[in-house]
Amino acid sequence: MKKWLLLAVFLALMIASVLHFAVDVGVVLPTNVEPRWVQDETRFREALKTTKYSVEILFSQGSPAKERENVEALIAKGIKVLIICPHDAVAAAASAELAKKAGVYVISYDRLIMNTEAVDYYVTFDSVEVGRAMGRFLVEKVKPGTKNNPLYLYAGALSDNNSFLFFQGAWEILQPKIADGTFRIINSSEAQKVQNKKNLTRDEMAKIIGQITTNWDFNVAKRKAEDDLTRARAADKGTVYILAPNDGTARAIADAFRADKDVKEYYITGQDAEKASVQYIIDGKQSMTVFKDVRILVKDAINAAQLLLEGKKPTTTAVYDNGKKKVPAIQSEIQVVTKDNVKQILIDSGYYSEKDFIWPKK
Repeated sequence: MKKWLLLAVFLALMIASVLHFAVDVGVVLPTNVEPRWVQDETRFREALKTTKYSVEILFSQGSPAKERENVEALIAKGIKVLIICPHDAVAAAASAELAKKAGVYVISYDRLIMNTEAVDYYVTFDSVEVGRAMGRFLVEKVKPGTKNNPLYLYAGALSDNNSFLFFQGAWEILQPKIADGTFRIINSSEAQKVQNKKNLTRDEMAKIIGQITTNWDFNVAKRKAEDDLTRARAADKGTVYILAPNDGTARAIADAFRADKDVKEYYITGQDAEKASVQYIIDGKQSMTVFKDVRILVKDAINAAQLLLEGKKPTTTAVYDNGKKKVPAIQSEIQVVTKDNVKQILIDSGYYSEKDFIWPKK
């Protein structure tokens, strides 16, 4: 009897242990080094307080191998839905396929996992529209009638499909103004080759991005900008227009351009509304940022996960081709933030506190 009693207790403890560690939803983010993803983690934790499901958030620290380990660990804990933002869009396909084989729904978050059928949904901002917003901003800042305005192009990582989408949108707006002589491309011979072509192939974009990539790294971005300025003539400076792919790279590139005595004025884009860049905008060091309200993106991802857990289908508004599948997508809105509306959009909405920033004295 004692043996049977001990066995029963042991089994009960094992079952309790499994139940304790069981996880409904796994979230895998690229890194906790970049402010953007720390911001997302915070928003996920805030949103998850209201759900009845258990969730675990892991970071891949910029490593596809670590990303795969994270997915394997979450599968072992019994997740039913995986929300994953890939570090490398192509390499992440293997992790997505592991999850699908385990019967897990896969939601690609913010960045689309490429070349696999193992993605069920894509939760994103309209990345092409983000690029268009950047392009429009630069076009609107050009003095009417002026020609040969120096244009410097920078992009994200070749391994991130979003880099192509951002560039596609920006090129759509900038190209006509390049073709008519309003802008003159300074730092990309590959972009100069196709400056009369509005719709680029992926291969053509890859060649351009290969020249202007920052790899989403502000150190790479600053070094590339400094190298570009070293090669540029005085005529390539003066008032310049800079397509920067996100806030971290925008600050680094802006620092390089501001340090060049031949650059009299610059207009530079960004995205993500990182706190450091919001301060740069307030201080006049960065011209704009595309605000993608992470609260909405996180809410969309969590809502989709809950519907799937309840056996329902999320409502989608678009499709994105990942090379193997047209993935149904849920898109969130974007807003352009400048010095003129920064308080209204970011402070009055409760996204940030006014105390987070140093404001000019009235």
